[in-house]
Amino acid sequence: MTETAETSSTRRPARRRQARGEKRIDQLLRAAGRVFHEKGYAGATTNAIAREAQVSPGTLYQFFPNKEALAIELGRRYNQELRDAHSEALAPGNALLPLDDLIDTVIDPLVAFSVENPAFHTLLEGGDAPEGYAREHDTVSASLVASTQALVQARAPELTDTEAERITQMTFAIFKGGLDLISAHTGAARDAYTTQLKSALRGYLAPLVGTDALTPRPGDA
Repeated sequence: MTETAETSSTRRPARRRQARGEKRIDQLLRAAGRVFHEKGYAGATTNAIAREAQVSPGTLYQFFPNKEALAIELGRRYNQELRDAHSEALAPGNALLPLDDLIDTVIDPLVAFSVENPAFHTLLEGGDAPEGYAREHDTVSASLVASTQALVQARAPELTDTEAERITQMTFAIFKGGLDLISAHTGAARDAYTTQLKSALRGYLAPLVGTDALTPRPGDA
């Protein structure tokens, strides 16, 4: 069926309005992230977020009824970015990489994500963010842990599930401690702490999973 000129001209303004709406939502969410990071969830207000976004409170309320809705949508976007960042980094085939390359492949996107989105951790660590924010993160975190454990077991198939789980949990504990230092610094200091984090991970993992590249076994995808 051929689209008439009238139908086409009607749809174009609707698409423009939709694009403007999406742009405004992005603007509000970026502003909310900055305010949440600076003031915490409890200290943030919709008026402060509106000022940061350089819009009126009325404009904000056209898209979000309250700061809880802003935090939940911000968390949804953060967690989707986190999934996307590691959809390839935690792929099973990466277990074949030399350990140094594997650490770079997994750690670099996580560090970049955390540095670019400081409010992500501010909301999690504050303990007062909406339940939906933490709940969705718990789901993503469990998936990251499971994928990491699969890489550990692929490199060291002789490990029991319990041993691999303990190694994975310790790996995450080392990472989280290093990430706190990385996030608290900038420039050369941040780079130095990133290097030290990778060295700490290598030192812990090398005796447990080896350092060399692995040869694919028959039947591996």
